[in-house]
Amino acid sequence: MATAKQYDADSIKILEGLEAVRKRPGMYIGSTDKRGLHHLAWEIIDNCIDEIINGYGDTIKIRLNEDGSLMVADNGRGVPIGKHASGKSAPEVIYTVLHAGGKFEEGNYKVSGGLHGVGASVVNALSEWMDVTIYRDGKISNIRFKNGGEVASPLKQIGESKKTGTCVTFKPNYEIFKNCQFSFSTLCERMQESAFLINKLTVELEQASENKKNVYHYDNGIISFVEYINEEKKTLHEVVPIHGVKNGIEVDIALQYTDTYNESILSFVNNVKTTDGGSHEVGFKTGLTKVFNDYARNNGILKVKDTNFDGSDVREGLTAVINLKIPEKILQFEGQTKGKLGTPEARPVVEAVVYDTLKFYLEENREYALAIVEKMGKSKFAREAARKAREEARKGKSKKEARSLSDKLTPPQYRNPKINELFIVEGNSAGGTAKSSRDRKFQGVLPLRGKILNTEKATLQDAFKNEEINTMIHCIGAGVGAEFDVKDINYDKVIIMTDADVDGAHIQCLLLTFFYRFMRPLIEEGHLYIAMPPLFKVEEGKSINYFYTDEDYKEFMKTKDSSKCRVQRYKGLGEMNPEPLRVTTMAPETRNLIKVSITDAALAEKRVSILMGDSVEPRKEWINENVVFSLEDDFKI
Repeated sequence: MATAKQYDADSIKILEGLEAVRKRPGMYIGSTDKRGLHHLAWEIIDNCIDEIINGYGDTIKIRLNEDGSLMVADNGRGVPIGKHASGKSAPEVIYTVLHAGGKFEEGNYKVSGGLHGVGASVVNALSEWMDVTIYRDGKISNIRFKNGGEVASPLKQIGESKKTGTCVTFKPNYEIFKNCQFSFSTLCERMQESAFLINKLTVELEQASENKKNVYHYDNGIISFVEYINEEKKTLHEVVPIHGVKNGIEVDIALQYTDTYNESILSFVNNVKTTDGGSHEVGFKTGLTKVFNDYARNNGILKVKDTNFDGSDVREGLTAVINLKIPEKILQFEGQTKGKLGTPEARPVVEAVVYDTLKFYLEENREYALAIVEKMGKSKFAREAARKAREEARKGKSKKEARSLSDKLTPPQYRNPKINELFIVEGNSAGGTAKSSRDRKFQGVLPLRGKILNTEKATLQDAFKNEEINTMIHCIGAGVGAEFDVKDINYDKVIIMTDADVDGAHIQCLLLTFFYRFMRPLIEEGHLYIAMPPLFKVEEGKSINYFYTDEDYKEFMKTKDSSKCRVQRYKGLGEMNPEPLRVTTMAPETRNLIKVSITDAALAEKRVSILMGDSVEPRKEWINENVVFSLEDDFKI
């Protein structure tokens, strides 16, 4: 094994400067909202993780301080403290110069997720202040910055210590990140994921203001990850570990089949989540499909006249975590966000490792193999039924069924799927108001009767038997399940519009579960939204104000003479007149919509299973931990 090159001040390569970051932060961190704020944390944390996955250190400590700052510390080598060729100290270069870092010099990091070298300096540029304490070479050194990268206190020795590592504390500039705060739960979710992926890693998180502390450490790595995701599900076998190294690429996969009807595949490369997949996922799916079709053929389960299992058949009910380590010299991500792996060598490597390992496992575990293949046969049958339903939707069904459908749907006049919108509302009363409030040129309205089927507990065949679900499938027009094709949707936006009460929230959950389980690309491609109808209307003379939360309404009324205000509390969409509904909720120029997205696939999968599944206890536990119950204040006009 080749010895790693000395990591010192000469390892740091300067490539450019910082002003552009402060002027256009969105170019570097994506946004200046809560997601962008947390991106600052990930940049510093990822530097710690890169140290650990390369064999230096095993612990990361994170603390949310009461002043809004964040501390991130590791026990790695400590950043270099010598003089750089530029005349500046190495830490000053690392934390103030864009594209400066040890990852550009071959030999410092065998594998690394952060290749662009913009992380630490970008965080500094967007911070009110940053403090860096370094434990290295028997010394404790410190450097401090202010006002987005200006050196407040140059690098100096402040003590002696035998330990090694780096401790970075920074306070984001909250003039840039307005109305944002670090979320302890968001940090915990991400760091738990990292602890699953790196066996030896221990992560300690603290929230000073609430005296909270969580510690994550998993000896079984991604096996524990899969068990965690499937905790509330009925599984068909134990978790299967897959490991192999080919052409310098290390492959670690854990998979398990459950009795559910959905696949959940999470993939990572050098601890970076590849949300858009890439060559490694293609190799995994190809190897998986091939090995199960070969097994079914060789054991007489698939006859000569039978067609092969489709990829979706093979992956139904599958939970898998794919974790690759790829040497820096061949690592290719597509795009700055690193969401998709482009390394072509990864595909054949993963395919071969998966095929060889699973072939042996299936032969050695015949009982499990037959149970899994039987499930695939049922999936194949359901897929063919779904395809038939899709074809019927495209052709139009019988006149009677078509007339029944048209009675429910009020379609837009335009037939342009690039601009048309479909509002799904609860009940005929709300549907009537929505029809009068809409822009008939491009907005359609579909009223639903009552609460739809909970599809978390249903098969695709069960879903087809439900009239309301069938109506939605035909209206959206792009099929369902594995046959769903987002390119065929009839509407650019599908908007859930329910009453702002408990029943409305439940209907939202049921609809979200259906779309998540059977039309997930609708969410992934950004076509699913939730409407925000107001709770209150306050008229004061000629002035009219709408309020969407109790808090905003109460804050507004503190400064008003209630005797001079006419207040209306909307308890349902059916109570609203067409004009207020149009202005507040349906007109594109004045409404507020929430776009539904999936930011953490593992968390989404687990929460949908907990909240909408059969097990009562985990749902009760989650509600007790996350929902605050209180008696509603009396409403007085």
